[in-house]
Order: sequence, then structure tokens, then C-alpha cells
Amino acid sequence: MTELRTLKVALLGCGNVGAQVARILIDDAGTLAPRTGARLELAGIAVRNLDAEREVDLPRELFTTDGETLVKDADLVIELMGGIEPARSLILSAIQNGASVVTGNKALLAADGPALYEEADKAGVELSYEAAVAGAIPILRPIRDSLSGDRITRVLGIVNGTTNFILDQMDSTGAQFADALAEAQRLGYAEADPTADVEGHDAAAKAAILASLSFHTRFDLEHVYCEGITRVSAADIAAAKEAGFVIKLLAIAEKIAVTGTETDGSEGVSVRVHPTLLPREHPLAAVRGAFNAVFVEAENAGELMFYGQGAGGTPTASAVLGDLVSAARRIVLGGPGRIESTTGHVPALPIDAATTSYYIGLDVADQPGVLAKIAQLFAEHGVSIEIMRQTIHRDADSNVESAELRIVTHRASEAALAATVEAVKGLDVINSVTSVLRVEGA
Repeated sequence: MTELRTLKVALLGCGNVGAQVARILIDDAGTLAPRTGARLELAGIAVRNLDAEREVDLPRELFTTDGETLVKDADLVIELMGGIEPARSLILSAIQNGASVVTGNKALLAADGPALYEEADKAGVELSYEAAVAGAIPILRPIRDSLSGDRITRVLGIVNGTTNFILDQMDSTGAQFADALAEAQRLGYAEADPTADVEGHDAAAKAAILASLSFHTRFDLEHVYCEGITRVSAADIAAAKEAGFVIKLLAIAEKIAVTGTETDGSEGVSVRVHPTLLPREHPLAAVRGAFNAVFVEAENAGELMFYGQGAGGTPTASAVLGDLVSAARRIVLGGPGRIESTTGHVPALPIDAATTSYYIGLDVADQPGVLAKIAQLFAEHGVSIEIMRQTIHRDADSNVESAELRIVTHRASEAALAATVEAVKGLDVINSVTSVLRVEGA
């Protein structure tokens, strides 16, 4: 029997995911070897604090604070530190020393991915990052490989478990945003500082990665319109439910035709993250709790959905190990690393170019002619109303009646809708615009 070679694996970071990766590499070494064609030896784990408490009991001698030396002697490097530095410098050092790299660092990839891909291509090594988007869900490899012979037209997904849990709590229990966030923090779904999640930054980084793979063009965070869920109220959730919708934070990347410019008729890509109303019968509407799902539309394959656990140490470790085994097999069998498939140059379009349906909530005076004035103003701006519902409210103190209008439009451009809302604010019968949300799948 041929003796298997040994590949040294350096692990950078030992948080929830890193600890589980280390455990699997140690506990399942005998199982992984025949799949890989080599023994995967965990050579060391670089951490900032040697004495920090960890979820998994790991050999003390594996830990070091010298990540630079560790990566120079490795065949494979797993980066799970997060952040930009020192992760970026250590990944570049690993690549330049001939090691293939597996990372889950979506923030780094979204901010500086092109430079890292270019360095990996030059060195003939792999840079793999399945764990950077949607945790355990295998979505990047199907887009990059399985659909490489097709033309993807749109990708939309729930790619942040924290915000999905919060919105699901608000929908199922009627909780206010602050209470749902507190529950997410109590259960460990949200960080003590949840800004990256609730403001949409985490989902935006993932949207940039999905768009880059789907449309073979490099997109970064600057190309992603981002709006979080902090302004979604319990009243918005209740109104959506009454109208047959559910609100989700969606990452959307879609190819759309450019109109009204010198390049009229050409195609561009809109990449955006924002709260979105979905009909309750849409597949993504059924994604509950902290789960993730990505919905892909392609010209030939049609509609595909990938669903599963979007976070957590063990599920995300599964995605990391999948990339690691693939990279190790390439080393064993020989051949160049997989190059980045950015062969196109499709322009990124601003949010104003996007077209969708909209939900608008208005607090208006309860008097004759109000509905006619509003409908006329929408028509003047080229925005067609599909549904208009009115609810009368009486103030208990002043005994004054007002009306709440909930409007759902047909598809319109972002620019036309924004102009319409500004014009509506100027009507003397409008007390306030309470909400403006986009609608997909209707």
C-alpha cells in the first residue's frame, strides 16, 4: 500500500468556527485522509490570546501568536480571524509561499478580493471561500462550477441569520425591533454590537461576492446599495402580514437593461441589500429563524433554491473542510489552482436603475378627496397603484380622526418612486410618510 504524503495545515483564528475546524481535523484525520489522498496534519493555530477560553479542548502545544512563521511552513492555510488586518497580510504571505488558502472572511473578500485573487492566480494556488457566504450552504461552488455553462439573471437570498431571526420574531410574535434584537442576543444569534448585521453590512459583503461569481465581474462594497432593518417597525410587519407579505432582509444581484443613456439597450448589474416584502407563498418567505437561503434564477436551469444553516461553528466548519479537502486533492493530483472566473466587465448600476414594486405607508387627513389627490400624483410621476387600503384611526385625546393608507405599486424605477414620495410629502393632506419598502416576487 502506497504511503500517503502529509500536508501541513495552518489555522489562523480559533473562534467558534476555527475551534470546530481544529476539532474535525484532529478527530476525523483517519476519515479525511482517503478522501484527500494525503494526511492533513494540523501544524498549528495562530491566535491573539493564548489564554482565552475556547469551546473545544485542543492540545496546548498547537497554539502560537506567531502567525507569520506558521503560514510560511504550511501547505494549506485556513484563515478564520476575520477583519482586514492582519488577515490580509497573512493570506498574501501564505500565497507567496506557495500555500493554498481557505477563508471565511467575507469582509476582506468584498473589500480587497480582486488583489487576493490576482496574487493566487500568479502563484498557481487556490483561494477558496465557500464559508464566506451562507455558512454551511454550498452556494458558491454551484454558481461557479455547476452553472458555469448557463447565464444567471438574478440571485436573491437571505444571507444573514441574525436579521432573519429578528424579522421572524417580529412577524411571529408581534415583537418590536428592540425586543426581537434582545432575544437574538440572549440566544447568541446577535453580537453585543450587532451593527454589522442589523445595518446590512454583513449581507452587503456577501452580496458583492455572490454578484462577482454570478456575473463574472468584480464587484466590491462600493457597488452595493445597503439599507438595514433598524427602521422596520412592528406596524410595518403587521401591515405586511395583513396584505399577505412577509418582510425579509434580502441580498439581491440582478442583471437589468440600461435605458435612457448613451448605452441604451446594454446590460448592467444592480447589487443591493434592503428590507423587502415577499408574498407568503414565495419559497424565501418560509425561511424561519436563523436559517439562510439563496434563490438563483438562470436562463436554462430556471429557478433554484439553496437552503440550510447560515451560521454556527459546526455548520460553517463543514464548508471550510469542503474547501480544504478540494484544495488538498489538487495538491496531491497536481495541476494549477482554480482561477477566478471574472471574464466579463458588466457595469455596476446605481440603485436608481433598479425597478421593483413598492409598499408605501402614509398617515393622512381623513377628509374627502384625499385618495384622489394621492392617486393623481402617483399617475403624474408614472407610478401605477396596484393596491390601496385605508384604515381610520381616532386619537383618544383630541378625538381627531386620521387615516392610514397602505399602497402597493406595480413595478417602477427607484428614481420614479423616490420622486413620487417627495411629491407626496408636499401635499397638505399628508401627515407623514410612515414607511417605504420594496416588494419582490409579487
